[in-house]
Amino acid sequence: MHSSTSRPLPAAVITVSDRSAAGLREDRSGPAAVELLRADGWTTDEPVVVSDGADQVAAAVRAAVAAGVRLIVTTGGTGVSPRDQTPEGTSRVITREVPGLAEHLRRIGADEKPAGMLSRGLAGVVDPQGVLVVNLPGSTAAVTTGIPAVLSVARHVIDQLEGGDH
Repeated sequence: MHSSTSRPLPAAVITVSDRSAAGLREDRSGPAAVELLRADGWTTDEPVVVSDGADQVAAAVRAAVAAGVRLIVTTGGTGVSPRDQTPEGTSRVITREVPGLAEHLRRIGADEKPAGMLSRGLAGVVDPQGVLVVNLPGSTAAVTTGIPAVLSVARHVIDQLEGGDH
């Protein structure tokens, strides 16, 4: 995936989980995402863990944008339970959706298990900062299959946001 001519770009991973934020459950999906991003040549700190809720997600995404990252991957909070509000928080920050990416992630998730089609995750960009934001479900399986799909287009998206040719 990573080409040697690509410059390292900063990324951030945000884990959205009440239980992980409270220290009741180890975050496994966030570290898995960080490992996959680093293996592809992205620079990223350890995951930021926040509790569920649109306000917490929006604040964490805004903080990552302000820190200058170019790719933000969230993991968790994309389902249908009342506390699953990652898409709602993300929608407060992104300026344009990239629905094809979100649809592709749902498709590959549903291929793994039927519940994958219940993900309400969004993908979009933040203008004018030129940041790609993608919501993934909170399982390590969803991260393991989702990150490669995100990485297959992430550098192209960022190039486009910087004015590159199609």
